[in-house]
Amino acid sequence: MTHETLTVPPGFERHYRQSPLTDPWEPLYSRKTDDAVILGLVAEAAHTNSRGFVHGGLISALADNAMGLSCGVRLGGGASLVTVNLTLDFLGTARVGQWLEFATVFVKSGGTLSFAQAFVTADGEPCARANAVFRVLKKAV
Repeated sequence: MTHETLTVPPGFERHYRQSPLTDPWEPLYSRKTDDAVILGLVAEAAHTNSRGFVHGGLISALADNAMGLSCGVRLGGGASLVTVNLTLDFLGTARVGQWLEFATVFVKSGGTLSFAQAFVTADGEPCARANAVFRVLKKAV
């Protein structure tokens, strides 16, 4: 068994959506629910800053991603979303070897704007809280 096999919780699979930004952070994992997409990763040295903590930029980007995907699920896949506003409160630190989970806990979807809140945990302990507003763009038919 690899390190990842031992630390990736049941129900998570390799993330289905890749992006040039997140490629260096692979492997990323996701778990879909009826109304959200939860992201996760095992923190490695490449995810850290000079102090050895998981970098806030990575946490921000993945929280944004999880919330945007969750808003898309709530909208039924008929729209794409772009971030209008993103705020984070860093509540603790995350370190190499920890499981980071990005779980959207609230989504209010609308025809023009969608609002979301997510919690980021490191081995189940609060690490960050994120809030975002997304502009809903109708997909071209």
